[in-house]
Amino acid sequence: MTITKAKMIRIPTHREPTHPGEMLKEEFLEPMGITQRQLADAIGVPYQRVNEIINGRRGITASTALRLAKYFQVSPDFWLNLQIRRDLYEARKKEGDRIEKIIPKVIPEAID
Repeated sequence: MTITKAKMIRIPTHREPTHPGEMLKEEFLEPMGITQRQLADAIGVPYQRVNEIINGRRGITASTALRLAKYFQVSPDFWLNLQIRRDLYEARKKEGDRIEKIIPKVIPEAID
């Protein structure tokens, strides 16, 4: 078995990522004239869940991503990627100093 080093991909952290609820409201609901209640009914979730997502008090779960994807005919990855970017940003803000202190493990090159 050969172990190779993973290529590190840097994600810009200089600006706060858009909350999925903001995207949902501004790019989907408002332009399409859909109310929060109509969306909740259409995707089979409580109104409160949609309202909390829209107002940035709740994130997008895998289940909600599947429902939104089906309804709006987009990929569930679209919604989950928005959420992951937001979660990573928040974690960096909260734990960045502690994470910076971690010393990376050196992985020896594979021997053939």
